[in-house]
Amino acid sequence: MKRLFDIVCSFFGLVFLSWLFVFVALWVGLSSRGGVFYRQRRVGRCNRDFTIYKFRSMRVNSDRQGLLTIGGRDGRITKAGVFIRKYKLDELPQFFNVLRGDMSFVGPRPEVRKYVELYTEEQKKVLTVRPGITSLSSIKYRNENEILSRSDNPEQYYIDVIMQDKLAIELDYLEQRSLLTDIKVIFQTIFGK
Repeated sequence: MKRLFDIVCSFFGLVFLSWLFVFVALWVGLSSRGGVFYRQRRVGRCNRDFTIYKFRSMRVNSDRQGLLTIGGRDGRITKAGVFIRKYKLDELPQFFNVLRGDMSFVGPRPEVRKYVELYTEEQKKVLTVRPGITSLSSIKYRNENEILSRSDNPEQYYIDVIMQDKLAIELDYLEQRSLLTDIKVIFQTIFGK
């Protein structure tokens, strides 16, 4: 049932939001040099890598300077990127990931391999389901960049505190997940708490 929901919603979402995709793509393309889309390898279900798609919100090759973005002081983020990140418009191309079966609308957020290598065996249970565009942990940490900007060592703080809390939330989600729970998470993501 969840997979059918994902297919139907991603298809109709792509159709009905096509105007928004075009608008954001033009804005990203005209506001800074580089392609419209950003692609990155993430870890998905069954611990397999897949390519996640986003609208590009940072200058080209910015991820070579680090995988985490740190609040408003991160000069790698473009002017258009500040806006599309704030309203999560950079995540819209993940509808294609959902349609392809790489992702679901709701599920543990997919992480890069570097951080997945730090998971305990218990935490690796989050890799038994399709990762999601949104999750309870991404709602809680919607201002993650600002939290990291207050740390003297953002990456270590991410690993020791934020990542651990996110994984605990995701493991709890796995115990209670249902289509109704997913719909509630989607509404919380769109409309806030």
